[in-house]
Amino acid sequence: MPRVKRTIYLNAELDRKLTAFAAARGISKAEAIRRAVEREVAGMRRPRIRAIGVFEGPGDLSENDERYLAQTGFGED
Repeated sequence: MPRVKRTIYLNAELDRKLTAFAAARGISKAEAIRRAVEREVAGMRRPRIRAIGVFEGPGDLSENDERYLAQTGFGED
């Protein structure tokens, strides 16, 4: 897979830690960064929708939304 070049800025302390981390594992700093990013994005999940079931209302709203909108007069001038 072709690589894409990215530039990142680290503070001196983080760079020092990265240097030690990479040296202890016998890898380059770039490889250590790639692995860290891969671990981070591999664990990503879609955000959970927390509003489901929070509101009270008819249980068939999603199936009969047009009917409920008409009953409330929503969208009428």
